[in-house]
Amino acid sequence: MLKETTQNQISQAVVALKKGKVVAYPTEAVYGLGCDPFNQQAVTNLFHVKQRPMEKGVILVAASVEQIEEWIDLIGADWQQQVLGTWPGPVTWVLPLKKPMPNWITGGRNTVAIRVSNHPVVQELCQQFGGPIVSTSANVTNNPPAKSCKEVVREFADSLFCISAELGELSKPTQIRDAMSGEILR
Repeated sequence: MLKETTQNQISQAVVALKKGKVVAYPTEAVYGLGCDPFNQQAVTNLFHVKQRPMEKGVILVAASVEQIEEWIDLIGADWQQQVLGTWPGPVTWVLPLKKPMPNWITGGRNTVAIRVSNHPVVQELCQQFGGPIVSTSANVTNNPPAKSCKEVVREFADSLFCISAELGELSKPTQIRDAMSGEILR
């Protein structure tokens, strides 16, 4: 059960997300930056804040498989059980698209990187938002990721809303795997 103050912060973050803003939130290991993945200006702002090239694409994080099944087809895939066996949890999978997604999400590829998180704040944030959000580490490219709202403010000043809550128990960012090859990418 999340604290009332955390619930209130999540509600404020959802309002910001729906207005196209970038927000910071705790994940399994580090603070993440997120925005509405289908709002091109929001994603552009996120890349600008991180000083990261747009062609890299982004990771999406969701509260459930149902939030992402519109874009990916797991049914009958050789790797279906392997993917579903790690969700919800700290594994991001690069999966083939069932239907096109914007290039600013995929980096122009026919795959998308997705994680169904078991972190309670991420779960609640995505549930209240009504779908997946972008998930990228809260840092300027090549700097260490933030591990608190204080570090987020130090890195980005007061330019974004930060949900102050506990990180998960991982010591490093989540693993990224390619579903089709099984290769560990990070």
